[in-house]
Amino acid sequence: MPTINQSHSCQTIIATFETSPLTCQDLLEALLSAYEKFISKQPGFISAALHVNDAQTRIANYSQWQRREDYQAMLRTDEMRKRNRVINEMCKSFEPVMYDIVATFG
Repeated sequence: MPTINQSHSCQTIIATFETSPLTCQDLLEALLSAYEKFISKQPGFISAALHVNDAQTRIANYSQWQRREDYQAMLRTDEMRKRNRVINEMCKSFEPVMYDIVATFG
């Protein structure tokens, strides 16, 4: 499970995917498959979560990695490049952004 804690020294990635209600389920299935079969098995992977908005027009993905380089290495693999081409065709846009946790509450 993702742990959000500012003392947790990990690389956080938040990716948003803009999609449509017609393709949301297909995109979600592609992302679930990527995490279950490949991403979660990569060195440095800690955890991830997928979120879908009510209108099924956006999917948000929160993932944590031990180091920035671990995430970047996963993206550069042939397997992930192939999967990202398929994922890209199912969404209007997709933007992964690296973040550092600066504060947590609750």
